[in-house]
Amino acid sequence: MHYTASVKAADGVYGVEPTPTAKKIRELFYNAHYVEDHTGILYALGFPDFVCGPTASPAERNLVGLVLKVGADVGKLVLKKRYSAVKIFELTSGRPSHPVAALPGGWSKRITEEERKEILACADDCVELAKLTLDVFDKVVLQNKEYMALVTGDVYKVVSNYIGTVDENDKVTYYDGTQKIVDTKGNELGRFKGIQYLDYIAERTLPWSYQKAPYLKKLGWTGLVDGDGTSIYSVGPLARFNVASGFDTPLAQEAYEKMLAAFGGKPVHNTLAYHWTRAIELMHAAETVKKIASDESITDPNVRQELGTPVGEGVGIVEAARGVLIHHYKTDDKGIVTDANLIVATTHNKGPMNIAVKRAAQSFIKNGKVDEGILNLVEIAYRPYDLCFACSTHTLPGRIPVRIDIIDHNGDLVKSLRNYELS
Repeated sequence: MHYTASVKAADGVYGVEPTPTAKKIRELFYNAHYVEDHTGILYALGFPDFVCGPTASPAERNLVGLVLKVGADVGKLVLKKRYSAVKIFELTSGRPSHPVAALPGGWSKRITEEERKEILACADDCVELAKLTLDVFDKVVLQNKEYMALVTGDVYKVVSNYIGTVDENDKVTYYDGTQKIVDTKGNELGRFKGIQYLDYIAERTLPWSYQKAPYLKKLGWTGLVDGDGTSIYSVGPLARFNVASGFDTPLAQEAYEKMLAAFGGKPVHNTLAYHWTRAIELMHAAETVKKIASDESITDPNVRQELGTPVGEGVGIVEAARGVLIHHYKTDDKGIVTDANLIVATTHNKGPMNIAVKRAAQSFIKNGKVDEGILNLVEIAYRPYDLCFACSTHTLPGRIPVRIDIIDHNGDLVKSLRNYELS
């Protein structure tokens, strides 16, 4: 996701558009990763809460426990089909992970006719995987009244604005498009592309967090509160569902209409619905992979543009699996980055996630009692966002390497402390 956003920003730095073939390959590569990523998140983080039970022991409520519940044959089938998405990723980007093919203005790896046919066969596996996943969700969640009460109830609900990416027909898209904003009632508040994000999104620094708090600039900072009039917003699968008019592939559109009917319209503010929309997007990405792989023009050798002098600034925006991802670079005349800003999905979702956790905690924690089951009922509130704090705080592996200097009233240094020494 970051790789694709960064190469789009690099396109902007050099003032070039990728060739039509390169753009198709990038989109093919990107949608294959969507299949891989959504599958991993659903089966490792989403389904165990429902298949194994939300208050089951952690020793049971995990991927292995899920396989034991659904059967080893189903588990093997999921892994086999998911591998096909990884194979497409490898055939298009040069490696099964950590891709190496991106270039400003293009793509370094061509697709041969033999590879195209192999990708097409793998695409069929991806579609079958999506069908299986929607079927599992239907049988395990949708047909369970207790689970549907959690999905549609108020405990796991955050009423926010939404930002997602749509194509020229207002359908959900991931690699390229226009970012659309709707309010808590579903009314459109605006659209932006590229550097126009600065007109709509502002970032606030909070004294208690290493993660910034974005909000809708034109509404002003209203704090970490939800409801009508709030300036916080959500991104990700549910946000894309709420801002778009549907999907441009038949099976995904069919699933979209089923969910729309279940909730009686949009916007849907129920956090657990992220899992449902993630399953629908898995189908959409799989169908998109097949559609692009069916296009013989992706074997065209014209996959890169000639580069001139850098124009000095570029913004790359994609729909990461977790939501809108923005890379904004400024460079010198040699293309060396002098300034960069990244706003990742977990940063966009800071407000809604904090509210979701607070609401769940207040609902389930009574008289100070917090056992393992209650703790997981709180965790369920943020798990659908598939958060990544390493990305959102721009630090890895989780320890902020800050130094605190203590000075006296004369400005003389008294002592320097690392963050882990503060206690």
